[in-house]
Amino acid sequence: MPAAMSRARRAPAALVAVLSLVAAGYPAYAQEGSQAVRPFPSTPADTAREVPIPNARPPQSTFPGGAAGATSSLPNLPSAIPLVDLSVRSPQTGTEVAFSLQLLLLLTILSLAPSIIILMTSFLRVSIVLDFIKRALSLQQVPPNQVLMGVAFFLTLFIMWPTFTEVYEKAIVPMTEGQLTVQQAYTEAEKPMRLFMYSQMSKDPNNIRLFMTMRGLPQPQTLADVPTYILIPAFILNELTVAFKIGIMLFIPFIIIDMVVASTLMSMGMIMLPPVMISMPFKLILFVLIDGWGLMTRQIVESFLRYMP
Repeated sequence: MPAAMSRARRAPAALVAVLSLVAAGYPAYAQEGSQAVRPFPSTPADTAREVPIPNARPPQSTFPGGAAGATSSLPNLPSAIPLVDLSVRSPQTGTEVAFSLQLLLLLTILSLAPSIIILMTSFLRVSIVLDFIKRALSLQQVPPNQVLMGVAFFLTLFIMWPTFTEVYEKAIVPMTEGQLTVQQAYTEAEKPMRLFMYSQMSKDPNNIRLFMTMRGLPQPQTLADVPTYILIPAFILNELTVAFKIGIMLFIPFIIIDMVVASTLMSMGMIMLPPVMISMPFKLILFVLIDGWGLMTRQIVESFLRYMP
């Protein structure tokens, strides 16, 4: 009993000694901990990159040195590639002013090249006739318009090849060799085109007479008396007229088929059945049996060739 009482009296003394030791060492531990903790960064960082990976090796890239860096600077290009530079400055002489105007005229002609091909060649008549034959057959999507325009384009090349060859040999080649100026080359290229357009209207010059009268010009005696700005719209009207005439001739047999089919369906009491649905197969059969594409192509080409010089 006395031993237990003595241990009970020693316990508070031991507890006081432990607390005093802890209180004495806490300031140093707190100071060391405050130095170990890093301050929170002002900008969030990717902490995953800070974590070390055991037995990790630096990544090996197959890219050349500096390829993964910034791309603000261009790589060294081989000397075989030329440097393309464009400088704009005030002209110093009248020759430079004339050259600038000629260059502007050339760019304008290039921008109008599609319109020139459509309106000053056989493309206009061919494309209209192809569209007429598609409508006469009651076809909606077949063949597509892109296919018809491609056919019209290559038929135009076939028909206009002699004219284009003459333009190339008499205008483009001499100009590239320095024998002709831009103005002279334009005059030489204009001659074959004017002759082609006039040849298609030689049997019926009413359109030329119409535009000459509206312009108040005297009656021409030769082709040289007809200005180009008169010849081009007259040629366009002539092509539209001829194309519509061909379209009327194409529509006649197919209209007869539509009328026969519609009368048959009416006599059978099939009023709700569209006649076009029944007549279209008969039109296609007739068109294929008579070799419609070959006949139409032959007649289109001959309609130009019989008047060409």
